[in-house]
Amino acid sequence: MSSSSVLLETQLPGLPVRRGKVRDIYELGESLLLVSTDRISAFDWVLPTGIPDKGRVLTQISAFWFDLLREPNHVISTDIHKVDGLPADAALDELDGRSMLVRKTEVVPIECVVRGYLCGSGWKEYQQNGKVCGIELPAGLTNCSRLEQPIFTPATKAEFGDHDENISFEEMVEKVGAETAEELRRRSLALYQQGAERALEQGIIIADTKFEFGQVDDQIILIDEVLTPDSSRFWPADSYDPGKNQPSFDKQFVRDYLETTGWDKNSDPPILPPDIVTKTREKYVEAYERLTGNSFAWK
Repeated sequence: MSSSSVLLETQLPGLPVRRGKVRDIYELGESLLLVSTDRISAFDWVLPTGIPDKGRVLTQISAFWFDLLREPNHVISTDIHKVDGLPADAALDELDGRSMLVRKTEVVPIECVVRGYLCGSGWKEYQQNGKVCGIELPAGLTNCSRLEQPIFTPATKAEFGDHDENISFEEMVEKVGAETAEELRRRSLALYQQGAERALEQGIIIADTKFEFGQVDDQIILIDEVLTPDSSRFWPADSYDPGKNQPSFDKQFVRDYLETTGWDKNSDPPILPPDIVTKTREKYVEAYERLTGNSFAWK
């Protein structure tokens, strides 16, 4: 276990803040400070137990991809010590490694999901009608089958506590217009392809992922987090075995544990035991180290 303490909530007095499931988002004039906490969610609940360094892993993986992909994006700085406008007593060491100063954008209200493998909600839909978000797929595919070509399956961005809803590309066109929809599909597929190829070289399958985009100065740019264990399904390539659920580097490990507890998912979730916390942290850190080829700095 890391010597780091778990950070479940940050405090920067005097700055307007919104808190999501994982991130605390502070207003800093024309920019935002995104701070990834160690909160972890499952089944639309934020769990009472955090995972040490999880926020740092997510931030550092996103920073790695933003740099590698060279896609126009919202990042201004990942160095908390260079951020102006913070309270004089801000605990910078606590925020170090888990913070990202970004440009404000008008968020495109679509989750740009790309699937390279048939799993999760896509697998459930395919079993019903042979399609995923209106895209017809070949017959005879099994759970976690690799698709011949990755597919773009947009979803509407849900409010807190609600599930994102898969929609067809035609429905996306109705919401954002044909030109924007076509651009986001093209860019999302290209980003997934580039990321998946890099990850596979490092022994990780990116089964699917979601991207988010925002508009600023008449330009659409990549925002939010990118190709992390929270926004993607990461599988170890050396044990890939289609026809069943795959072991993962993401929070599926926590979901699987919760399924064994008898929790009804309608009441407050249980506390995670220390061994589950430790193993979950190890999975997140291993994902970072495999993808980047670097040692995790906060061990």
